[in-house]
Amino acid sequence: MTKEDKVLVIQELKEVLQDAKVVYVASLEGMNAAATSEFRRQAFKQNITVKVVKNTLLQKALEAIEGVDYSEMFPTFKGNSALMISETANAPAKLIQGFRKKAEVPALKSAYLQETFYVGDENLAALVSIKSREEMIGEIITLLQSPLRNVLSALQNKDEANGEAEEAAPVAEETPAAEAAPEATTDATDAPSAE
Repeated sequence: MTKEDKVLVIQELKEVLQDAKVVYVASLEGMNAAATSEFRRQAFKQNITVKVVKNTLLQKALEAIEGVDYSEMFPTFKGNSALMISETANAPAKLIQGFRKKAEVPALKSAYLQETFYVGDENLAALVSIKSREEMIGEIITLLQSPLRNVLSALQNKDEANGEAEEAAPVAEETPAAEAAPEATTDATDAPSAE
């Protein structure tokens, strides 16, 4: 690779990484061609960008990005490295974990998301459990809807109870007064007189 090619690769990586909020670096070492192709295919389906990169070029691209100091990740840049970029915080971790059910690779080297660095494969479980933005928004909406549902349910139950009371009231009014009056007179005639 010529110096000009390296400069172009660094510039390309910098452009991809500049606005990235979720950056993972994984090791695909030990994966055969079929497994690597399947990994890339599944990543594509989940909107995860995967690039196999040279460690020195990745480090130079990350050093050129302003606003975030990625130096905490640099010691993990050894061997075969795959850069994974996603919009969803836990998607790359879930992809790695899914592949780990079949083999020991891929392995997490390091990750940067939500302004936090995760260094080492032992952080994979923590990264999988991080809720994505969409999941958090869904939970917030559910929490906000719950009190509203309770109020609407109470109002609906009150309306139904009022409707039942209104239906019961006309039945009592429909009872003829003549039927109620004889009972009252019978009680008066059957009672002994005070004479």
